[in-house]
Amino acid sequence: MSNFASLTRMRIQLALRNKMFFFFSVVFPLGMFFLYAGIFAKGNPRVVSFFLGPVISLNVMGSFWGLSAMLVTFREQGILRRFHVTPVTSTDMLASSILANYLLTLPTVFIELLFARVIFHVANLGDLLSLFVLVTVGTVAFASLGLVVASVTNTMQETQVLNQLLWLPLIFLSGATLPIAFLPKVAQRVAVFLPATYLVAGLQNAMYSSFPVWKLLTQILSLFFWTVLTFFVAAQLFRWEPESKIPRNAKLWALATALPFFLLGVWENKNGQILTQAQAAYRSLDQPAKSDHPPKTQQPGSDSPSMRTLPPSKKDAQPQP
Repeated sequence: MSNFASLTRMRIQLALRNKMFFFFSVVFPLGMFFLYAGIFAKGNPRVVSFFLGPVISLNVMGSFWGLSAMLVTFREQGILRRFHVTPVTSTDMLASSILANYLLTLPTVFIELLFARVIFHVANLGDLLSLFVLVTVGTVAFASLGLVVASVTNTMQETQVLNQLLWLPLIFLSGATLPIAFLPKVAQRVAVFLPATYLVAGLQNAMYSSFPVWKLLTQILSLFFWTVLTFFVAAQLFRWEPESKIPRNAKLWALATALPFFLLGVWENKNGQILTQAQAAYRSLDQPAKSDHPPKTQQPGSDSPSMRTLPPSKKDAQPQP
């Protein structure tokens, strides 16, 4: 245990020296926070609360980019080779990388919450237990994705290309940059096949609609099982030496990590729970605020007065004869 703690502490020190990791873990999340809260939300506390979940999800997801780039850099520079001659297993190395990444993510999330409360006067930060659980599971899940990316690429150039191919759909189709209810129907149907959609939806429901943990089990459990699968694949494909060849079936292993969300996306397209909740939260922004607490998003099929009184969208509004 002491060796693992020392390895984690060393990983934190090395991460803080890595410019790309620092950018995606600190600079990028805070920049997006002020962009959304100050410009898109125009400082409106209720709208800031709506965007706070997606902004924090960008912080959580950005960890995979920084972690994958950092591991590939360590392998190219021979740093991993030095660890290999010590009594450190690949599992220890990967687990310490995830823990170090998680410990470095938490302060940024706390700063974003503090700024939301102090600068933009967001009175209600939602269900904090749900927030903590989702940040924890989400950070570990996307850090594991970063480990898989680092395992199937040889150079920094390859890593950056693959990260870009993954990053763009993750942020543009999941509701992290644009509300998912604002996207075309086809994009919404595609979005439910992405793990980022469940993280964004979960964080938004936890913070804007104050959903407790038991109402977010779909998002939490899907991310948890995906974490187990991606970590297992990363451990099987991990390489210490830059000269080590990637196994022929490595990319098939990496592709297999998409299976859980493929199945979940098929189920979600039939049931529509995530999309229904996202649309209800987006439409609730048109409601006049009656209190400091944003209206809670209702479950699909709910017949409560709060759902019946939601104003119709402009597209649905028709003149009466």
